[in-house]
Amino acid sequence: MNATVEQLAPVEQQATTSWVVAALYQFKEVQDPTDLQQRLLDLVNSINLCGTLIVAGEGINGTVAGDRDAIDQIHQFLLNEGFNSLEYKESHSDEKPFRKMKIKLKSEIVTLGVEVKPRDLVGHYLDAKEWNDLIARDDVILIDTRNDYEYKAGTFKGALDPKTESFREFPEYVKQNLEQHKDKKIAMFCTGGIRCEKSTSLLLQEGFEEVYHLKGGILKYLEETPAAESMWEGECFVFDGRTAVTHGVEEGQNIKCHACGWPLLPEEVQLTSYEHGVSCKHCIEKTSEKQKEGFRMRQSQITAAKRKRL
Repeated sequence: MNATVEQLAPVEQQATTSWVVAALYQFKEVQDPTDLQQRLLDLVNSINLCGTLIVAGEGINGTVAGDRDAIDQIHQFLLNEGFNSLEYKESHSDEKPFRKMKIKLKSEIVTLGVEVKPRDLVGHYLDAKEWNDLIARDDVILIDTRNDYEYKAGTFKGALDPKTESFREFPEYVKQNLEQHKDKKIAMFCTGGIRCEKSTSLLLQEGFEEVYHLKGGILKYLEETPAAESMWEGECFVFDGRTAVTHGVEEGQNIKCHACGWPLLPEEVQLTSYEHGVSCKHCIEKTSEKQKEGFRMRQSQITAAKRKRL
């Protein structure tokens, strides 16, 4: 299965004043992903949810948002389907964090592009305190497995940036930069933990000896670790309307450029290169005036649609 098969649920039928945001994943064999996709679609058609779920033969992954009852229903459905070892985290948003509800059928629940066995071969899991102790050592190579725009919003002190634009590029980064360090301690982290399930499996498969990753990812770390004890710097980019979160999984100050997706600090929004929905310092030179006019038209349509809902 190479192509993505995507199903959209209908627009929500009722307003939600406080959104519970649930990030979840589990590697588990799914015998009939198409059937699971359809049954998930049947469920979300009847409850007030938004977000994205990815279904594949290797498991499920995604982030959804809804009221308390809707989140409890989707969680219970997955438990009933045998997803009883979910990596599962909740946070909250005052505004609707996703525009639609999507159920996607893919060949991987997180796309590495290289076959690995995260259910059988995976690195050492560390909780927040163990993680702090490990990355404080000077004999550890600390790697941020996320993409360049995520790294820009925030990362752990001393972490290396692979400068990848997608997770598919990570195997090549390993080949070019880490091959000579197979005897070193390698510590890796990502937003919710799922990318590290595959990145640690990849390194072990390639002959690395000591590979560690942060259990539950940055989100779990920020939820559990007081700011005074934290080794995290900046904010954590998230793939929803909040743009980024900080300690306590509270919404941060970063604002997303809706033209290119890069996170922007409040002072970067004040630059002349920033035009809402059209450009920022990262993309203003990368698009033509014709493209910018198209972005302006799109943004005016979005603004008009919001006015109609008020």
